[in-house]
Amino acid sequence: MLTTPQFSGLQGPARDLLLERLKKTRTRIASAASRYGRAPESVGLVGIAKGHPAEAIAVLAEAGLRDFGENYLQEALPKLAALAPLTERHGLTWHFTGQIQANKTRPIAEHFHWVHTLDREKIAIRLNDQRPHYAPPLQVCIQVRLVDEPGKGGVTPEELPALARTVSGLPRLCLRGLMCLPPPSESFDTQRARFEQLARYREALNAQGWALDTLSMGMSDDLEAAVAAGATWVRIGTALFGERRPPGGQTPLA
Repeated sequence: MLTTPQFSGLQGPARDLLLERLKKTRTRIASAASRYGRAPESVGLVGIAKGHPAEAIAVLAEAGLRDFGENYLQEALPKLAALAPLTERHGLTWHFTGQIQANKTRPIAEHFHWVHTLDREKIAIRLNDQRPHYAPPLQVCIQVRLVDEPGKGGVTPEELPALARTVSGLPRLCLRGLMCLPPPSESFDTQRARFEQLARYREALNAQGWALDTLSMGMSDDLEAAVAAGATWVRIGTALFGERRPPGGQTPLA
């Protein structure tokens, strides 16, 4: 059960800077969509708020952003509690976008609407079993590891069909699509090629009978390439909120 602490509103230059960043990010998405023959509304924006306070999220929510992502459960739960009135009033949608530990699945299943980083059968089963009966099915994406990077989550392309079959058989989960977190690259062509790789994996699954509609890919430095390759969610942190707050420090907004 989440309690609902109060917090003071963010005002002045800090608030103005957040609103300007939201405007610029929306413009980037709309421009990229138009450039590559897509409708701007076909690309959803998830504001990744890890390391930033509830006050900053509230500013963007009041400005019309409805989707927010969190990577760390211990940090996320107090913010979800603080923002419960805004969530109810505006219909905010909460996305879990971090790696999932088996002992943390229950609060994720109870408090989030989306999970973008599903990559193990064990986690899928736990999320399904722990999703409240009164809640709609948890919307999930399978994270795919496009290249072999030690320490990074995700299934290999070879493992993907088996996990998709498992998830599709779980009634409290709804498999929506795929997610990736490719290694950074300054080359637009390389970025786009990685994202197109994920799009092809979705197409291959759909050719086998799935009806996946989601590609969660693209962040602050590569959202244009992700949009070009067909992203339906871009996960934006720094471009919206600025650099993350250091432990025990203040959130830098400049």
